[in-house]
Amino acid sequence: MKAVNNVTSLLSRHPIISDQITRPALNVVLRELETILKRDVPGDVVEFGCYIGTTSLFLRRLLSVHDPNQSRQLYAYDSFSGLPDKTTEDASGAGEQFQVGELTVSKKQFLHEFQKANLQSPNTFKGWFKDIAPDQLPDQIAFAFLDGDFYESIRDSLLLVWPRLVAGGTITIDDYSRAALPGVERAVQEFVKVHKLTVRHEHQIAIITR
Repeated sequence: MKAVNNVTSLLSRHPIISDQITRPALNVVLRELETILKRDVPGDVVEFGCYIGTTSLFLRRLLSVHDPNQSRQLYAYDSFSGLPDKTTEDASGAGEQFQVGELTVSKKQFLHEFQKANLQSPNTFKGWFKDIAPDQLPDQIAFAFLDGDFYESIRDSLLLVWPRLVAGGTITIDDYSRAALPGVERAVQEFVKVHKLTVRHEHQIAIITR
């Protein structure tokens, strides 16, 4: 398999198992991860908000293509209790979708998807992001995918990831500039302003590179 075709090949050969990310958005996430892997940026890969494993499976597959010895680890974090309560920062004129408790899936169900796909399971942690301890993260992070849907979830995951993100590392955030989930963009904009960073976005995926 030629390196330049890894992402296209994976997306064509494997199903996207839920509707929680679009194919163009997933392509962006995987493209950014492959850039990190080709540059051999040190560190592991983390995902905050994994649900049933829709994106996690593809992250693991792409890691395995570049690192068949699986020395670079994937870490997954989720409440496995569905969505938390919204805050005022999440108020949207686009409607009242995404209510507390939606998108509930068990940790067992999540890990079963990896067994079905014959893939190495991630280091998986259950809990609200605000309760995740720093020592539950890898020492070095090369790439992060954040899919917390709400303001506080994105804020909390950014605060966890940033201190361990290596130089040249990348954070990708789902649902950026999405009318129904305005808290995501608010959290990202506040973060980049404090740290004097730039953010680019494509197919509602925000991209921050250190």
